[in-house]
Amino acid sequence: MNRREQIIACTRELYEEKGLTKTSVQDIADKVGVARSLFYHYFTDKDDVTSAVLDSYIEEFLAMLKAWNEQRIEGDVEHALHTLVPVLRRGLFDRDSFRRALASRENAALYIDFINRVADKATNYIITTTVEDYGRLHEIRIDHVYESFYMLTLGVVGYLRTHPDADDGVTEDVIAQSLHLDRSKPAPA
Repeated sequence: MNRREQIIACTRELYEEKGLTKTSVQDIADKVGVARSLFYHYFTDKDDVTSAVLDSYIEEFLAMLKAWNEQRIEGDVEHALHTLVPVLRRGLFDRDSFRRALASRENAALYIDFINRVADKATNYIITTTVEDYGRLHEIRIDHVYESFYMLTLGVVGYLRTHPDADDGVTEDVIAQSLHLDRSKPAPA
């Protein structure tokens, strides 16, 4: 792990232990064991390192999405939907102090930036993998694929955040209906 990665990892630990607002640049430098000046060699300020921490959370979510995609059964839309919703819930509801801080009113702008970055990265990944696979077996019956997935991602996240007890089956149905998915299994070749 290089020095920049060490600073990101230590910052993330501090955010999870102390919270975002209670962590200073000096706290980060002390945890890494470097002078503040070295911190500023890698990051312009606390916002810059916070952005890098957000990227690390996004990468973790994308890794979960990739694992889901790799275990997906080609052509089985029902199974894909049934296994996707728990992945979304894990990504949303892992409970550490940093994620709680992100969801607070105080950090609303940071949360909006975070969720938009998640939606963009997840949408681009899904389009280049899952949507391409689906398109080989079914007709894609939506225009504006990127925009539809992006807006659906934001909507599902918002819905599950405000309705954490929502039935997974309902969420699966909303996703399928929004994307006009053909939920029948294709005939064997």
